[in-house]
Amino acid sequence: MTLIVQKYGGTSVGSPERIKNVARRVAQWKARGHDLIVVVSAMAGETNRLIALAKELQSSPDPRELDVMVSTGEQVTIALLAMALMEQGVPARSYTGAQVKILTDSAHTKARILSIDEQHIRRDLAQGRVVVVAGFQGVDDGGNITTLGRGGSDTTGVALAAALKADECQIYTDVDGVYTADPRIVPDARRLKTVTFEEMLELASLGSKVLQIRSVEFAGKYRVRLRVLSSFEEEGEGTLITFEEDQNMEQPVISGIAANRDEAKITILGVPDRPGIAYQILGPIGDGNIDVDMIVQNVGHDGLTDFSFTVHRNDYKKALVILQPIREHIKARDIVSGDKIAKVSLVGVGMRSHAGIASTAFRALAEEGINIQMISTSEIKVSVVIDEKYTELAVRVLHKVFNLDQPA
Repeated sequence: MTLIVQKYGGTSVGSPERIKNVARRVAQWKARGHDLIVVVSAMAGETNRLIALAKELQSSPDPRELDVMVSTGEQVTIALLAMALMEQGVPARSYTGAQVKILTDSAHTKARILSIDEQHIRRDLAQGRVVVVAGFQGVDDGGNITTLGRGGSDTTGVALAAALKADECQIYTDVDGVYTADPRIVPDARRLKTVTFEEMLELASLGSKVLQIRSVEFAGKYRVRLRVLSSFEEEGEGTLITFEEDQNMEQPVISGIAANRDEAKITILGVPDRPGIAYQILGPIGDGNIDVDMIVQNVGHDGLTDFSFTVHRNDYKKALVILQPIREHIKARDIVSGDKIAKVSLVGVGMRSHAGIASTAFRALAEEGINIQMISTSEIKVSVVIDEKYTELAVRVLHKVFNLDQPA
């Protein structure tokens, strides 16, 4: 027998009919002799609805109470799917994250998984049941309900696969795999049969919505066999996340392009150019549990410099509040900021052996009159920050200039 963990996103369980469809699919896998753990998200739109309700009562909802509330979305879905499976004649039992138990830290709305108690799950699997687990949630040492952040159901699925040493973790979503670019932006984008773990990690961190980055990190750390599939197609191989580059053929230079509109840019002008100033600025930002992405510090002039960085738009206002007393303390001239930016990134392990990728990309953007505000690179990535209104044009131009529309 093989143990399969399947995760279904909000659109896959967005209505009773779609839940029945998931139950039919799970029943087919069970009939083939597999043991199954199924992780589900809340029904499409439900988490947003709950957050909106909270904001009607409290402009900045208390994180603990928000977690208590939004976690109910998945609780509804697991019960409905368990019922649908029973209707199919498949024994099933549902569990919330706390019931499993999935132990996390106490960072409400952004909790990280510390450990998973496998006892109840293994017992039910041994008795022939399909185990249905609420994604996105856990419980801390104090018994408080926690949530893992947006896309956290992917993390739950991969973490369960790692803890129980599953043979494969299948992420079912509304697309049938990982594409060279978002097909809604580039109609000629191609589905990739395989993508390396390194590439998927970069794509997830840079704006690809197919997989949540922490789920890819888990998969890499515990070497979980991970596959992305469509919940709306009966057959298909999807995209397999591999841990080794294909040595049998020439590796494509660029595997994919990601775009991210979820960031904001903050620049502190006239910062004293002295050792430790970056820590004085970013230390309190980190203490505020705000992740910083790209950082640029200009060359100093007359003892002063400008310091720019990007944060998630959800943390934008909070970051500005934290920075105001810092600006006064370090006697910086001013803070300028904006959230109408986008980050567009090229990803490919083939960059390691090919020169000129960045210059080709920069020339293509320049020819379209697209100004680059910030640049970040790694061995397998080139990212640029541009004005948000040029996002789709930039993705289409880069997709074409690197021939990603051509068959592999």
